[in-house]
Amino acid sequence: MEAPESKAPRRALQLWIHRVSVFLFVLISAVTGVLLIILPWTPEWTDNYLLLSFPALRNIVSNGFFRGMVSGLGLLDIWIGFWEALHYHEHP
Repeated sequence: MEAPESKAPRRALQLWIHRVSVFLFVLISAVTGVLLIILPWTPEWTDNYLLLSFPALRNIVSNGFFRGMVSGLGLLDIWIGFWEALHYHEHP
């Protein structure tokens, strides 16, 4: 059986790992969401060398509905990240 003194540092380490993982999740969600909101409306979205070989795919990607759908996913991503941050709680 472990001594109570050895459980405290392990519990503190687990708490900090949990805090950092929540912070990274919120940060990655926010950054990804902002990129998904802004990127579809820039020229780089359709004028890149990956889409030059596929004109049909380029037409789909440059469609306003598709761009709006991607921007909506960005808003959803931001909302999920901040919802996670607002509902974060630590267990005693």
